[in-house]
Amino acid sequence: MKCFGRSDSSDSSDESTEKDRINDGQGLQSPTDRVKGEVLEHAARDLMFYSGQEKGLQTGVVTRIRDEFGWNEFVTEDTHWIFKLLDSFKDPLIIMLFVSALISVITQQYDDALSITIAVIIVTLVGFVQEYRSEKSLEALNNLVPPTAHCIRNGVKEDILARELVPGDVVEVGLGDRVPADVRLLECAGLELDESSFTGETVPCIKQAEPIVTLKGEVSELTNIVFMGTLVCNGHGRGVVIGTGYNTQFGEIFNMMESEETPKTPLQKNMDKLGKHLSFISFGVIGVILLVGFIKGQPFQDMLTIGVSLAVAAIPEGLPIVVTVTLALGVIRMSKKEAIVRKLPSVETLGCVNVLCVDKTGTLTKNEMTVTKAHTASGNTYTFTGTGYFEPGRVIHDGRALSYCPEDLAVIGKVGRLCNNSHISGDKMFGNPTDGALVALYNKLGLTTEPVTRLEEIPFTHERKWMGVKCAGDQAGAEGVYYVKGAPENVLKLCTHQLVRGTLHALTDDDKDSVLEQIQVNEALGMRALSFCYGSDLKNLVYVGNVAIMDPIRNEVPETVHTLHQNSIRLVMITGDSKNIAVSIGNKLGFHGPNNVAISGDMIDNMTDQGLCDMMMNVSIVYRSSPRHKMKVIKALQERKEIVAMTGDGVNDAVALKCADIGIAMGKGTDVCKEAAEMVLVNDDMSAIVEAVREGKNIFSNIKNFVRFQLSTSVSALTLIALTTLWNIPPPLNPMQILWINIIMDGPPAQSLGVEPMDNEKCNSPPRHPKTQVVNKAMLLRVCLSASCIITGTLWIFK
Repeated sequence: MKCFGRSDSSDSSDESTEKDRINDGQGLQSPTDRVKGEVLEHAARDLMFYSGQEKGLQTGVVTRIRDEFGWNEFVTEDTHWIFKLLDSFKDPLIIMLFVSALISVITQQYDDALSITIAVIIVTLVGFVQEYRSEKSLEALNNLVPPTAHCIRNGVKEDILARELVPGDVVEVGLGDRVPADVRLLECAGLELDESSFTGETVPCIKQAEPIVTLKGEVSELTNIVFMGTLVCNGHGRGVVIGTGYNTQFGEIFNMMESEETPKTPLQKNMDKLGKHLSFISFGVIGVILLVGFIKGQPFQDMLTIGVSLAVAAIPEGLPIVVTVTLALGVIRMSKKEAIVRKLPSVETLGCVNVLCVDKTGTLTKNEMTVTKAHTASGNTYTFTGTGYFEPGRVIHDGRALSYCPEDLAVIGKVGRLCNNSHISGDKMFGNPTDGALVALYNKLGLTTEPVTRLEEIPFTHERKWMGVKCAGDQAGAEGVYYVKGAPENVLKLCTHQLVRGTLHALTDDDKDSVLEQIQVNEALGMRALSFCYGSDLKNLVYVGNVAIMDPIRNEVPETVHTLHQNSIRLVMITGDSKNIAVSIGNKLGFHGPNNVAISGDMIDNMTDQGLCDMMMNVSIVYRSSPRHKMKVIKALQERKEIVAMTGDGVNDAVALKCADIGIAMGKGTDVCKEAAEMVLVNDDMSAIVEAVREGKNIFSNIKNFVRFQLSTSVSALTLIALTTLWNIPPPLNPMQILWINIIMDGPPAQSLGVEPMDNEKCNSPPRHPKTQVVNKAMLLRVCLSASCIITGTLWIFK
């Protein structure tokens, strides 16, 4: 990644000279392999020189910088559709048919040549149309780059096209903006960004402008840098661009996706192998027969005609069509279950998937923060039904639902609502997800909003770890009252009293320790804690209680996980969240036990590829992971000969989805994610994966049935032509008749075998091994038996 800044941070003797040098477009660092904390923070310290420049870059400088760094955009190679169509003709079976058609033209058998060509075009066009629509995963990344940016140039703030930004430009971002490039913040106020599609973490990232003292090199720690494509959900900020286009963190994901090729499905590998075997056997038999013919002195043109007949007889021309139609019917059945399969062979791949890598946020969980529990200073504990921002719920106390809101709970609800910048309107939540959870709690409690005036806001910072507002109203009085929420340890430091059953009591150190112990229990279960207080003096506040917040598990997930286990499919959760939260989810769903291991992204970085491959046998959770870690995990599993499916909904999942044997995107996920995946779950319902697995097993069973049928015909035709040639008798069928039998007469009966209904015994069986062949010894024996009957009958009738 190229970074804009000084090339030498220690030898600058004059600050104003350095400013002039930067403003002239000089001092651009050389590229590095990827975004690293040390590099970015080095550039960030250098750019602090720039904070005094209010005018931004001069117009003449912009062109010189752009010549070195390029435009702020992603460009994909657009292969013309003609070349993609020609690429579809590389299949061995198709090549053999083309050779046969060419020989037919040479021997002036034009009707045969025309029939063979039409068959080839039908087969290739069906596959081409599907493939042409599926390879657009890179183009969708451009949707993350906003069309315009608020930029300061020549001392004037203007809206310019985001693609025109260059390193060194000063830009401003505010609520609702999507960040146009990687930007080092120079100043900000209450700035929070939704980076969930990028990091996988549900909680917004709170940003600051101050330099970072210690770094481990992880992007998530760079709180003074905002990254391209992330969304501002609170506050505003101003900073200088340090990376554009390919030289951003999203550029790294783009480059990884560009270098990754979607692996072939087991069925494609099987059919390729079958085609090569048929080609080898066919050419061998044809060669022997032609050699015998030449030895016997038969005319050259007659032998060419016989060669065409043998080639056409050996190839089951209807097979590609039947396979394609069968897969298409499976896709149609899946679409009725709200699962859209974008690539035909992928629907069969699910039948041999034995490892499912799942993203936590938005896949296992709803990605809607929810208050699940509240502890008041009065010693009462309340739980709440209903999950997410919009689902109604009840208050539960001592095992019974309350028809009213207790007074001590109402105080928590009031403080959480007043100390809040989010709101819920219709079916949308606007603002910070944690604040949204508090608004949803307020609505569940049935409280009414009292008219208040906000006099002051104290934004959340990493140092304070709490947010406060000062409000004036009927109950607050003219001077106003502070309402504060935040991390329990920091909030308790502000409190000297607690509200117990409507009466103020002193808050002792023992009381504080008791509160913290209670919170630790909730945090061990993967829940975040927020404490609340109020008062007229920030040094003398009244503690009222705390709440536990979590991203709830989706309703259908537990049963789906159980069914997947019954089908011998192992789950591996890959998330950007913390270990506590990840392990808690794994324990609740039952796929993380005493014999399983949870590893972090840092641990993966310190492992060799072989070490990671060996460890993946027992790994069920990968936490604090980046897109690079996800790709490493999937490749390690594939190295172990596992067939891996990956689910995801964010940009950070896109590379892993493309790398996996089958990628499954959530319907509410990003466009990048959907375009990189082979299957999309329209309603984000994981239970559709179970149905897709059953469908995949059924399709493979049906494919074996009609392959056996088609091969019986092809072997019969090949043997028939070979025998009549060796016996010097006229062949009973010419090439066009054989082609007609293979496509028209054999196709529909074979297709009927491909739409057989599901067999529960086969659908509930363990995943098949990916090397399981469509054609095995038992099938060959049955094919030979059927072919013998057909050959005997044909020769008898022909005689």
